[in-house]
Amino acid sequence: MKVVLLEDVKKVGKKGEIVELSEAYARNVIIKKGLGLEGTATNLNNAKQKQESAAHKKQVANDEAHILAAQLKKVAVTIPVKMGDAGRVFGSVTAKDISQAVKAAYDVDLDKKKIELKEPLKTLGVHDVVIRVHPEITTTITVTVVAEQ
Repeated sequence: MKVVLLEDVKKVGKKGEIVELSEAYARNVIIKKGLGLEGTATNLNNAKQKQESAAHKKQVANDEAHILAAQLKKVAVTIPVKMGDAGRVFGSVTAKDISQAVKAAYDVDLDKKKIELKEPLKTLGVHDVVIRVHPEITTTITVTVVAEQ
């Protein structure tokens, strides 16, 4: 018997999937507990349309992420920092600082959580910083840390 799952069910399938189950298990467990719907023509058609819609949305988001990644490759920001004694950087440059600098220079909202810094930048110079644009897509921007005048 075909069943359209309404929720994730362990060892059966994920929400929205169409699965083939034994008639007894489908009727007595899955449908009775409200975890799925009987695989009628209408329910199957609705489930297929939802799957196609979700796949289309994922593809569009992926395409937009590729475009944003290509644009971000050209981004280079300069961040001035205060210098302490003996030429040491006073404080550090964090993901929040980088996000604000990109917003000010290019008017692009970059979430600080998407900026991957292993540790804050504490030295002067040019640094390549990885930006996670999409779960599978990353790009790098160039951050130049200079002494504040």
